Amino acid sequence: MKNIVSGFIGLLTFILILLELIIGFGTLAIINIPRGIIPFKVFKIFLAKVSNVIGDLTVYGLKLIMLLMHGNNISIINDEEFDKNDWYMAMSNHQSWADIFILLTSANYKLPLLKFFMKKELWWIPFVFLANKTLNMPFVNRHTTKEIEQNPSLRNQDYENTLKSCKRFLRTPSTIFSYAEGTRFTNEKHIKQGQKYNNLLNPKIGGMATALSAMPNISTLVDYTLVYKSKKRDVWSFAKGDMKHAKVLVTKYKIPEHLKNRNYAKDHDYRNEFKNWIESIWVEKDKKIEELKF
Repeated sequence: MKNIVSGFIGLLTFILILLELIIGFGTLAIINIPRGIIPFKVFKIFLAKVSNVIGDLTVYGLKLIMLLMHGNNISIINDEEFDKNDWYMAMSNHQSWADIFILLTSANYKLPLLKFFMKKELWWIPFVFLANKTLNMPFVNRHTTKEIEQNPSLRNQDYENTLKSCKRFLRTPSTIFSYAEGTRFTNEKHIKQGQKYNNLLNPKIGGMATALSAMPNISTLVDYTLVYKSKKRDVWSFAKGDMKHAKVLVTKYKIPEHLKNRNYAKDHDYRNEFKNWIESIWVEKDKKIEELKF
């Protein structure tokens, strides 16, 4: 009986979220049709602002669905103050596909809408493609360390691609978001990396450092530390409510002035300094996860 009930909850949650995304992104798609016809920058800025409003409403709808189906079981620990008319950089640990729903709803109406850098390989997914076109969430084609070692010019190519993508974020206040680990945490990946941290994979800082190079007006880094009670991590477990118990700690860091207005692709010292700064946050974050565990 318990399995039948949880299966029904999972199916209904999936349908409601799907409908919410169809309505939200369908509205965004219709509103943004004139973007390809009217080339004026002022008009594009206006559309970006309207799109952000609809994006926030869509996320709010997701929050209501999660409250209805899973109850109020997400504890958001946030004593920070934010200005919705400012730009921010944000990051989080990454454990599941469910993270995106938890993080979006945690930031909803507290920060400007989260804007994710998305892998170019995901362009074929309808909602990902529409997010790219309507909410200025750009695709980024990043090369692996091995590929860059074989062809160093690729580093500059990735840098230029990211700079170009970041220009879209300048249209309206935004929160540029990155999963600093670069991939979801698994025990296999953790062991392969040498287990430098107890609860985290090693941070990859290229995307964030490059974004900061492009947007020196960003002065604050917002770190989300996400902990689930359940060990399950698949999408179906999230839909059924097996992952409904979660804690989200929000921490704000002032970005050091010496890390702004520098070129990540060419400045070796900058890469090391930015890496050391993020790794110092990672050490602190690792300890916080231990404290937050259920």
